[in-house]
Amino acid sequence: MASAYRYLAQHALTGEIISPDVPLTDVEFGPELNGPGALTGKLAPRFARSLPDVADEGNVLLYAERDGHLRWGGLLWQATPEDRTLSLEAASWSSYLQRRHDVHGELNGRGPYVNADPCKVIRDVWAYAQSLPDGNLGVVVDPTTSTAKVGTTAEPLKFSWWEEPVLGDAVDDLVSADDSPDYTCDTAWGANGTIVRRLRLGYPRLGTRRTDVSFSTGINVLDAPPVPRSADEFANTVIATGSGEGRNKRRHIDSVRDGRLRMETVLALPEVKGTDILAKRAAADRKRRQIRGTIEQIRIRPDHPAAPLGSFQVGDDVYTRVHNDWVSFTGWMRVMGWSVRPGGSDGESVTVSLARADSFHYGAAA
Repeated sequence: MASAYRYLAQHALTGEIISPDVPLTDVEFGPELNGPGALTGKLAPRFARSLPDVADEGNVLLYAERDGHLRWGGLLWQATPEDRTLSLEAASWSSYLQRRHDVHGELNGRGPYVNADPCKVIRDVWAYAQSLPDGNLGVVVDPTTSTAKVGTTAEPLKFSWWEEPVLGDAVDDLVSADDSPDYTCDTAWGANGTIVRRLRLGYPRLGTRRTDVSFSTGINVLDAPPVPRSADEFANTVIATGSGEGRNKRRHIDSVRDGRLRMETVLALPEVKGTDILAKRAAADRKRRQIRGTIEQIRIRPDHPAAPLGSFQVGDDVYTRVHNDWVSFTGWMRVMGWSVRPGGSDGESVTVSLARADSFHYGAAA
């Protein structure tokens, strides 16, 4: 039996449901780890004319429901006329912070931060953003705590109003290191037909190692995924640069000797002021760049009992078996995100973005 999909549109400020059933086509949507995830879809001209408020970019929230469960929600950012359709692009809750700045400084008295839990700082960022007039998306941030620390006595984590710090960039920095918390954007039905918009925080990680689901060629993996191998992305030396100019620019070099030719790459992080954060970012980037040839995406059947949609979450480690003419891989892969296509040449399918589970190094549990 085919799954039933429905798309809803809601006014971002008033909460009014503009349309309980938007007739979108060519839809694809899904969440991601430490990012907003996205939704794309198309609206025929006759529907765009009859539902003009649905395409009010920057002021409408779109939701995707599958078999009665809200699977995605986010803010509409673009509505582009293309030939005989109106193409819509939306991104989930954390994308909103890319258009918000600290206009008071120190998040209006919440900072600066010394040896602070990044989970608390993330909650403070959202609390500040949603405290200003017409800035409340109603996003609830998990009460998760961590043993990670940001800011030192010598270099406190500051938000200086004269630098117009982007709140989204601040959150990205807080989840960038290996021992940092993770987040993903979540949406679900609440009591009495309300919609819960949530930022899920996890420490020392989001997700867990799963033994009850799997991805396997010939079982629930639809086709042979490509496994690109390129020295262009490989590096065993990362030169990370932070804030400052000229001789005053902050810099950290993370390098290992691994029996291979030295390959360098520059990681430019002009927004990073702390040398401790710079060092962590450099180490994490180097470890990931040393892994050569990995499965980045697979397509699975969403209702196969090996891993039905909803049985795994962003951040989970799933045992993956891929065997074809070019690769024979068996091991743990981390789910970095997924996107659903309700229709297509193969019918309903889910594209799962993956990363080698052994490329992650988590902090200690709080």
